[in-house]
Amino acid sequence: MSSEAEEPNLSKKAAKKEAAKLEKLRRRQEAASLASSASSLSVDEEDPHSSNYGDVPLPELKSCSQADAGNWSRAVASMVRTQVGALTQELKEKEVLIRGRAHTIRPVGKNMAFLVVRKKGFTVQCLAATQSMGVSRQMVKFVAGLNRESIVDVIGVVSVPGNPIKGTTQQAGEQLPRVNQDTRLNFRVIDIRTPANQGIFRIQSQVGNIFRQFLLSEDFVEIHTPKLIAGSSEGGSAVFKLDYKGQPACLAQSPQLHKQMSICGDFDRVFEIGAVYRAEDSYTHRHLCEFTGLDVEMEIEKHYSEVMDIVDRLFVTMFDSLNERCEMELEAVARQYPFEPLKYKPNTLRLTFEEGVQMLKDAGVEVDPLGDLNTEAERKLGQLVLEKYGTEFYILHRYPLAVRPFYTMPCYDDSLYSNSFDVFIRGEEIISGAQRIHVPAFLAERAQACGIDVNTISTYIDSFRYGAPPHGGFGVGLERVVMLFCGLGNIRKTSLFPRDPQRIAP
Repeated sequence: MSSEAEEPNLSKKAAKKEAAKLEKLRRRQEAASLASSASSLSVDEEDPHSSNYGDVPLPELKSCSQADAGNWSRAVASMVRTQVGALTQELKEKEVLIRGRAHTIRPVGKNMAFLVVRKKGFTVQCLAATQSMGVSRQMVKFVAGLNRESIVDVIGVVSVPGNPIKGTTQQAGEQLPRVNQDTRLNFRVIDIRTPANQGIFRIQSQVGNIFRQFLLSEDFVEIHTPKLIAGSSEGGSAVFKLDYKGQPACLAQSPQLHKQMSICGDFDRVFEIGAVYRAEDSYTHRHLCEFTGLDVEMEIEKHYSEVMDIVDRLFVTMFDSLNERCEMELEAVARQYPFEPLKYKPNTLRLTFEEGVQMLKDAGVEVDPLGDLNTEAERKLGQLVLEKYGTEFYILHRYPLAVRPFYTMPCYDDSLYSNSFDVFIRGEEIISGAQRIHVPAFLAERAQACGIDVNTISTYIDSFRYGAPPHGGFGVGLERVVMLFCGLGNIRKTSLFPRDPQRIAP
């Protein structure tokens, strides 16, 4: 039996404090080691290899001619740069040029220093050692004294280790420093360098790309509508008002009015990827004052379900493509923000609003059958749908007319309901869409009923007086798509530089 005293169990909070303390100590020791190593080298000793290292002179950063460049710049200019992620066994023993950030620096005495270079989520360990040709003690000192996150160009010979180098990869269970969200957003330019954030915004790039390519393949035309408008595009008071050369104006809450006018201009099918502005005082995990809208509008041939057909095929294609193309990025996100892959079906589930209300009632949740669903009801319905149908992505349609925008077409068989729909991911609304009213007199009547000054949208209403086909469309927030697909808890994580009621910088 051991005679050693049993260690007391630490609380979760105490363990975190202890881990933070150890991390601070490690950093101090690392800094002391760097200082000691650097100070121990002679600065007076002449170095025959001085042209192999150093800071690039400012004139050479100005894209000077080769004739005016130094030895290093001429050497770099004569080589083709290799991406860090492209360093494979096939390049063993070959000389390469790479560029990246100084991720970590670790000197080992006077004659050796390790440098981990990071680029686009990949890392490689570099070694500067005096036994190598062209490397001096002064060069080792220079490498040891580099600031972390510096941009470095490195020329070296590729070697393939027998065992994986663990120092370049985050290990499972490794304790990382915790930084609160406001601090991250205040220093966003540094924050977005992390593997998880690199993954998030590369996934976001793919969402926009898939959205565009799918719609182009379906004969849609990309348009660009104005963001300065004379009246509210959605109704209500949540608009950013401004003075436009002496006239009252506001920032567009959506491209709604102009994408419909484009349909009236015989484009038949249009889409837009652009900024959207909402002045709502919403301090929630899913609202922003500025976000990127993915908007679609299309002529309806027979039934408004054609719009839902596009939503179905578009997003199933998008989810399939993200899972296929972004495997590495999704893994990087999951390492920092663990999440379960989205459950969805090849043919998207569709329920009527009344069917959704009935499911909630059967589960003991009372909701207004002619009102909107609140956040708690949406989450509960998402849970019920997952349990019953095995999907986290579904469409709820035929919403009550009273909770939809003024331009929404009522149902033909019950004027209390409308030809509209919302789409949900993981129990949260992500898409809103509908058939639009294209009859001018009826449109003006509905606008007045919703408290909108018809004079402020007269050009919109007039555009239907010259003949307009039945049409419908939908809008979705890019940031919300990524947030919910990746199971992230806050939309600020998926906005590069978020704008909410309390943040307008950086």
